[in-house]
Amino acid sequence: MKVIAYRNYGTPDVLQLEEWEIPTPKKNEIRIKIYNTAVNSGDWRIRKADPKLAKLYFGIFRPKQPILGISISGVVDSIGENVTQFKIGDKILGSTGMRLGAYAEFTCIPETSVITILPEEISFAEGACLSFGGLTALDFIQKCNLQKKQTIIVYGGSSSVGTATIQLAKLFGATVTAVCSKNNFELVKSIGADFVMDYKQFHSDDHRTQYDVVFECVGKSSIVSNLRHLSIGGVLVLVGASFKEMFQAAWISLTKRISIKFGPIAETLENLKLLTELTRTKKIKVVIDKTYSLEEMAEAHRYVEAGHKKGNVAINILS
Repeated sequence: MKVIAYRNYGTPDVLQLEEWEIPTPKKNEIRIKIYNTAVNSGDWRIRKADPKLAKLYFGIFRPKQPILGISISGVVDSIGENVTQFKIGDKILGSTGMRLGAYAEFTCIPETSVITILPEEISFAEGACLSFGGLTALDFIQKCNLQKKQTIIVYGGSSSVGTATIQLAKLFGATVTAVCSKNNFELVKSIGADFVMDYKQFHSDDHRTQYDVVFECVGKSSIVSNLRHLSIGGVLVLVGASFKEMFQAAWISLTKRISIKFGPIAETLENLKLLTELTRTKKIKVVIDKTYSLEEMAEAHRYVEAGHKKGNVAINILS
């Protein structure tokens, strides 16, 4: 089978096409013939070991798992012993989690992974792009306990997490302001943003509005600048916080009693099923910017790492 592997940390050029044997599912595992995956911010950060401390988990000198990717959609084509939840031929979507391995034509994962049936109303590309941004957005919104009629500002509103956050926040009944570049205003308004502003407006002295939730999706604004716009008793969300920012946020939370949410999310099957149903019934949509082939993975990484994508970037694996 074809895989995209990286044997060393570095630029997108470390991503190379290789031929591997097709894996055999073990007990309680299913094998998935992958139709689509997606390139997310987490993928390129792992690839280049950003931050360097990530090497403690992924491999100090070289990657322990050379195949990146967590978002998948495809078809179950083989099952191991004792599998009861899926059968051969089932169309699925979901996440491989920290096992990674989605940049390949096949992967084997436990049947208890965060995966569910792909409805006919959702394409394989949409299915692959649904989990990363959707699960991240939903988990943080739940941690915020976002309520009807509350106000939320989404910094990086046109990102994968941002586009999901805008739509979910609207479903929760909140009033949503999206911060993005001007050429993305129409996109974020089309998915539910009540108000829009560009990054210059957000950081200007004239912007004095405070919000119940400040939701920073892309890790490009400082904690101090975000706290300026947080109402008393509000919640600051830092999706892309660096380790330095996590320590800073923890200290502020402890000493100033300000609620700041950050760190890894809890990927749950319950949330994936909810997102799938919301997408199936067209209550939310998966925004896809560009699609690349498996062989174009390095190019896809360059595009995503540049930070200008709108929503998600899909990878076609099945020709």
